[in-house]
Parts: sequence; structure tokens; C-alpha cells
Amino acid sequence: MTGADPTTYTFAVPLLLAASYLLGSVPFGVVITRALGLGDLRKIGSGNIGATNVLRTGNKGAALATLLLDSGKGAMAVILAYALGIDFAAPYAGLAAFLGHLYSAFLGFKGGKGVATYLGTLLAIAPLAGLLACASWLAVALTIRISSASALAASVLAPVWLWVVGAPAAIPAVLAMTASP
Repeated sequence: MTGADPTTYTFAVPLLLAASYLLGSVPFGVVITRALGLGDLRKIGSGNIGATNVLRTGNKGAALATLLLDSGKGAMAVILAYALGIDFAAPYAGLAAFLGHLYSAFLGFKGGKGVATYLGTLLAIAPLAGLLACASWLAVALTIRISSASALAASVLAPVWLWVVGAPAAIPAVLAMTASP
């Protein structure tokens, strides 16, 4: 849509954001655990719908699939924006997918913590910043062995990594994800 009439954006961006939100709303952890007969994930472990709680079922393959699919939600939203030629909206498409994961339309507007979706968004926007955030997560995880604290540290550092790699336009959307509950 480069050089497109501005009215084109009037329709394309809201549709992109709505589609990204709905994509983010798909609760892959719940879908996978049900499909494998592992029960309702929301009644297991922490009750969260993400990969860490899927791992608590004892099924590493299901946890890995959940991690990949949840991160893929954020990445696909960003990639869709790029494919449509509305690059400026890519970080916000990722944010919409992230919010869909947190407030899933398919789970009564309840959802997960969004760590994997955040990561997928970050990797699609700026792969090097995403890898640096992964390294930050790993460094904290190896030091204190608490996944949630590692995710918090990585998310706080993500805007810094975006700045360092020269992707400052994505910082507002990433800060919104960092500040989300």
C-alpha cells in the first residue's frame, strides 16, 4: 500500500487490527491440551493458558507446540501488516494479537500472560532485538531460575534492544505490551 490513497488505510488498518486481535484470541494451549485429552488447562497448575502451564501437564511436545503457536500469533500479525504494505501498523498488529491473547474473545475475555505472543511480535518486528530479549530471558532464568521474573526482565529490556538495533518506531507498541497486566 505504499503511496496508497489515505482512505485505503482508513479501512485496512482497522481490519488488520481486528484480524490480529482475533488471531491472538485463539487459545492454543487450551486447544492442544483438550485435543490430547489432557483436560481443561485452566483447571491445571496455575490455570494459565500458556506453554509453561502446558508443561505442567507433563507433555513437553504439547508445551513446545503451544509456545510455537502462541509466539506465531504475534509474528503472523506483524507479517500480515508487512504483506499488506502497511509497515507502520506492524507493531500495533502485534500489540493487537498480544491483547487478544490476554483478553481472548473465545474465553470470555480472559486469557494468558502473553509472554510467547510478545516474543513472536518482537522477533518479527526486529529479529535481533528479539534474540537479545531471548538472551536476556535466558541470563535471568539461569541466574534465578524463575521463568516469570525472566520474562519480566526480558520485556523491560525489549524497548532498549529495539533502540540499540535501530527500530525505535516499534517502541511505543512494545512499551504498551511491557506495561500490560
